[in-house]
Amino acid sequence: MSILAISFKGRQVRGRLGFASLVACYAALVGVCLATLLFAGDLSWGRTPWQNLVKSVSEFSRPSFLDVWFGPERLEYRGEDGTLLRVEDRRQVEVKFLLALGRATWTTFQIATLGSLMAAVMALPLGLLAARNLNAPRPLALAATSVLDVSRAIHTLVFGLVLVGIVGLGPMAGILAIAMHSMGTYGKFYAESIETLDMGAVDAVRATGASSSQVFFSAVWPSVLPQFVSNHLYVWEFNIRDSTILGLIGAGGLGLLISEAVSLFQWSRLATILLVVIVLVTLFDTVSRRIRQALL
Repeated sequence: MSILAISFKGRQVRGRLGFASLVACYAALVGVCLATLLFAGDLSWGRTPWQNLVKSVSEFSRPSFLDVWFGPERLEYRGEDGTLLRVEDRRQVEVKFLLALGRATWTTFQIATLGSLMAAVMALPLGLLAARNLNAPRPLALAATSVLDVSRAIHTLVFGLVLVGIVGLGPMAGILAIAMHSMGTYGKFYAESIETLDMGAVDAVRATGASSSQVFFSAVWPSVLPQFVSNHLYVWEFNIRDSTILGLIGAGGLGLLISEAVSLFQWSRLATILLVVIVLVTLFDTVSRRIRQALL
């Protein structure tokens, strides 16, 4: 057996041992997590989990939008002594709710769209500085990487809580929260896309005496644009889901309706809201998939 073959086999063995050690560490970590939770008594299923599950499923199985056609036109609410408190037409009430749901859905889409665009623009220069193969000055590269890491580490809700206190309630806080968190994700994607470039083409353009901007727009930008667009669509889709909960902290949109439904135990209305979220994300995923296919 040649020395080259022995060396290759040795690398294979070391690689397998390294992977096995990582798996063992992961298994040990999972074991510690389970053991500590069991010791603290935090893995309880509750007193009546199956009854609660059946009750929740039965209430979710009839979304409230069905009341537009099948709801009672005269629903009476009475007190414990039988006194008539009020009467409502469930069909009209549900129509008003669906109109409010439509406005909230549009607000959520606006928050996700504008927040994603703002994040993409802010992250571009940071991603260029963080890309190792562009050889940016080390202090600038370190600063850009640090900003992107901090941005990704802080959850959108945390940004939202802070920004609501700064700019007040409403969609603007949600837009800024989406932008501040997603900036880190965009910047990481940008840097990784640029690092996969064939630097031979970049160096060839640079050798002609082109300026930094000419090198970027002639050699870098055309190569990474399809990946940038694909990454933007992915983060945009994720932010549509993420922005649905920002209403919980006063940023508007579907989150406000979700909070109201949960606080009032209106599981049928929550089912309707969740169906809208699923349809919205599914439609966007279908459109974005076709756009990505067109870029290939």
